[in-house]
Order: sequence, then structure tokens, then C-alpha cells
Amino acid sequence: MRKLLIPYLILIAGMVLLDVLWLGFIAKSIYADGIGHLMAAQPRFGPAIAFYLLYAVGLMFFALAPHGPRRTMRATLTAAALFGTVAYATYDLSNLGTLRDWPLSVALIDIAWGCIASTLSVLAAKLCMDRFDAAPAGA
Repeated sequence: MRKLLIPYLILIAGMVLLDVLWLGFIAKSIYADGIGHLMAAQPRFGPAIAFYLLYAVGLMFFALAPHGPRRTMRATLTAAALFGTVAYATYDLSNLGTLRDWPLSVALIDIAWGCIASTLSVLAAKLCMDRFDAAPAGA
């Protein structure tokens, strides 16, 4: 259980930290300029928490846990990048197809961000998982 719980918590922490930096500082103006008219004045933390908990489950199931430590870093990160791209593309392309004012530039940037954030978070969790697997029994 510990071998999966700690990487899961690292995934959540990684995604939250990266999103705080990305949405709060680095790309804040991109989203404000493109979809500011759709954004709430204050974030709703309940749905955000649910997203991070569920998204981390997806990363665990599709990228990190398959084959565990026997899976190569390259295969794990490729799966994470693909999962992030598909998940964020599902959201952004649906919005692009159904919302009147969803900019293509925001969709493309956000899809790329999903790929990057997912890959970096899985990298941290995979390093942790591999370390636990290499640790002597009882460590």
C-alpha cells in the first residue's frame, strides 16, 4: 500500500504545485486574456480538489502503476505525456467545439500544459517509486 500511496500523494502535490505556478503566475495573463470572461472571480476548491484526486488516479493507473518499477522510465513518461495530452485535449477540444468564445490558442497551450505537467508529476512519482522498490526490506 505504501508503495502506491506515497507516489500517489507525490502526483497530487506535483500537479497542484505546477498548476499554482502555471495558472497563478506563468500563464495567468494567457488565460485571463483568452477566457477571463468565463472565469470565476474566486476558484471553487471543491471541484479543484476532486479533479486533482481523480486525475492522480488516472496517472497512477495509466502511466505509473502498470508494470511498477519494472517499467522503464521512458515508457512511463511516454504514457504520462500521452495521458496528459488526451485528458487535456478532451477538455479543450470539447470546449472549442461547444463554447462560442473558446480561443484555439488557449486550447493548444492548455493541451501542451497537460502533457508537460503530467509528465513532470509522473517523473517525480516514478523516481520515488523506484527508490522504494530499491530500498532494503523494512526500510
